[in-house]
Amino acid sequence: MVCGGFTCSKNALCSLNVVYMLVGLLLIGVAAWGKGFGLVSSIHIIGGVIAVGIFLLLIAIVGLIGAMHHHQVMLFFYMVILFVVFLFQFGVSCSCLAMNRSQQETLLKSAWGLLEDKVKIDLEIQLDCCGLLNSTDTQAQFEKDLHNCTALCKKKNVCYTCGDMMLIHASEALKILGGVGLFFSFTEILGVWLAVRYRNQKDPRANPSAFL
Repeated sequence: MVCGGFTCSKNALCSLNVVYMLVGLLLIGVAAWGKGFGLVSSIHIIGGVIAVGIFLLLIAIVGLIGAMHHHQVMLFFYMVILFVVFLFQFGVSCSCLAMNRSQQETLLKSAWGLLEDKVKIDLEIQLDCCGLLNSTDTQAQFEKDLHNCTALCKKKNVCYTCGDMMLIHASEALKILGGVGLFFSFTEILGVWLAVRYRNQKDPRANPSAFL
């Protein structure tokens, strides 16, 4: 059987979905580990990471079962969902790679505003900083955060803002995040291509006169 045949397509699709399952389990495990060791206290962040892990795990299971049994309906839904995920992830990855400093600041402000006070305090302690950005449009929020800040630097009166510290590494982090996301988005389009190809191949063990 050549590599372009039925068995090779089946094995390649199964292997790809096993990798997706491992990534999903890794996300769930990392979220649980972070919560258990108190690294992340927000239930929303933990819940979001676990939800992504479970979603990826379920998609991988659907693809794996569809590949093992050559199930046309499961393979169809698998490739449609995976293609939608590819479009979303490809767009987000390209946005991360193209984001400039002013856009990074806007994103940080939006994300900071959604965080709970307890999560902000935890971040300030870990980064040894107070508040996000001391600018005109964030002055009220900055004063509130500064009042609640319990970082060690506050006692020394030499605190940097958390936004400035984050922005130092933001460009590098966004490039890494965008690059990793772009890489995984191409594995997803590979999965879609394999699923389409595999669906259109005839099982050599089946009745040659049977329709797929």
